[in-house]
Amino acid sequence: MNKKYYETIDGLEKSGVCREYILGWMGGYLGNPSREEQRVTEAYSVGYEDAQNQSTDNAKRFAES
Repeated sequence: MNKKYYETIDGLEKSGVCREYILGWMGGYLGNPSREEQRVTEAYSVGYEDAQNQSTDNAKRFAES
């Protein structure tokens, strides 16, 4: 892994972003196949897509209050 990966995950966790978004982001960043259809949530899908685009633009939508 590289420094950007670890810094991004740490930042997402400290910002209170929901775990599903973070798991999606991890999978997308690493190039893992997406989850099977019945286990995919909106947060996971958005995180996965953000990571493929090398961003966290939508993370704030999934911050837990």
